[in-house]
Amino acid sequence: MTTSTMQVSIVSQEARIYSGSATMLIASGVMGDLGIAPRHAPLLTVLRPGPVRIIKPEGEEEVIYVSGGILEIQSSEVTILADTVVRGAELDEEDANRAKALAEKQILSHHGSDSATSYGAHAELANAVGMLRTIKEIKRMMGKSRK
Repeated sequence: MTTSTMQVSIVSQEARIYSGSATMLIASGVMGDLGIAPRHAPLLTVLRPGPVRIIKPEGEEEVIYVSGGILEIQSSEVTILADTVVRGAELDEEDANRAKALAEKQILSHHGSDSATSYGAHAELANAVGMLRTIKEIKRMMGKSRK
């Protein structure tokens, strides 16, 4: 690993979905999008559900969906820990749209409620919207590579 790359690890409870070098990583933090390059200052932040873009040393990009989680930067290492991690290419747009519609319906039916069902529906909505943002990012990248 050179000073122009950093080591990236993206892990869930089930598996390590990505481990390798990168020249850049873009993720959705709770305060906004983060662009992380080699030699970034140490950081610990919470991620919101959505895409994580990894730009590899060869210029290839990979998009991974994370259901939120924690991003930690130490020295030349970036680690993301999330409950759910899915390679972007494995996401299904129809499933994500159905999950979004169902969550919105549950939120409307529990409007004004502080119930666990209402909180769960909001979390499901955030996950579905994050998946749809990830799919949109992949489509954008695919359109760019065709030009």
